[in-house]
Amino acid sequence: MHYVEPVSPQLINELQSLGLRLEHDSVADRRGGAGPSDHKAVNIGGKTVMVPVATVTASSSPFVAAQPDAHGISVIRHGERALAKIAFPRQPRFYRLQTLDGVPYSHIATLHAADVLATTLLQSCIRYNNRQKSCQFCAIGQSLAAGKTILRKTPQQLAEVARAAVLLDKVQHMVMTTGTPNATDRGAAILCESARAVKAAVDLPIQGQCEPPDQDSWFERMKTSGIDSLGMHLEAVTPEVRARIMPGKAAVPLTRYMDAFDVAVAVFGRGEVSTYILAGLGDTIEAILSVCEQLTGKGVYPFVVPFVPIVGTPLEHHPSPDPRFMQDILQPLGAMLKQAGLHSADLKAGCAKCGACSALSAYEV
Repeated sequence: MHYVEPVSPQLINELQSLGLRLEHDSVADRRGGAGPSDHKAVNIGGKTVMVPVATVTASSSPFVAAQPDAHGISVIRHGERALAKIAFPRQPRFYRLQTLDGVPYSHIATLHAADVLATTLLQSCIRYNNRQKSCQFCAIGQSLAAGKTILRKTPQQLAEVARAAVLLDKVQHMVMTTGTPNATDRGAAILCESARAVKAAVDLPIQGQCEPPDQDSWFERMKTSGIDSLGMHLEAVTPEVRARIMPGKAAVPLTRYMDAFDVAVAVFGRGEVSTYILAGLGDTIEAILSVCEQLTGKGVYPFVVPFVPIVGTPLEHHPSPDPRFMQDILQPLGAMLKQAGLHSADLKAGCAKCGACSALSAYEV
């Protein structure tokens, strides 16, 4: 068979927009919860990317992965054409362990991509059980309902698992996100106590993720606690789309986010503050790029990813964006990032540094 080498950013972009059908089920995918749900980590072209495999869109994807061979190598095909060799990362060693009170380490934190430890500190949100207020794409309660995680991870549990993940699996950085517990600090307090415990146990760069807290003093507190990078995620960039897709979260206006970004960059530094933008929810290319221009000017890294609908949410049948739509965002955004001197590889920790959920980093050059 002939393989296209090296793997192009366009192929990764298409896989992440259209998903991948599997001729096997030998590697567990991520179902529900925060982060890249309904995805598998795939090693392709020397890079680990997260690809949807359990979504409605993926079930009709033109891309198909064959059964892995004895060496764990599979092939992606499009019709009769073989496009690339791929492999699936092995299950991390720390998944075999459990806490003294019998909680599996994988219920405390999980491996994302190749070397990122990720956890949702609080597996609930003040808005989740009210569909009039909840984010319509959110599945934070699914993994809890399925018994794959616990409601609240303690600082001690997080420290124990983080240390094991570094020692056993050479994890390089950690992402701490959380459901929003209140309308005041919005999760900053539990991020602080969790980061402090992890840093006392192991030297591991940490990104904390929460909505902008009500008081700017929280940014300095988070930095002092051991959080190296901060993510405050817009998801959508226009008031109309935000009100429709995330009616509760939209109560925190874009102006508050923009002011918070300025203060956070002053504390954490240029490039160490990022935001997650889901392309395909209704924002136009022009609107996304306009906001990204504002963000890069502030020193904020806008991590734009294709929206992937999650089964069991109100948006499970919402289409993912066309790969051409993503291409028309990522290409100019890559140039914008380069001009601003913002590079994913330079970040200390976080989703943008990992880069597995978007082809964006390939467009920075």
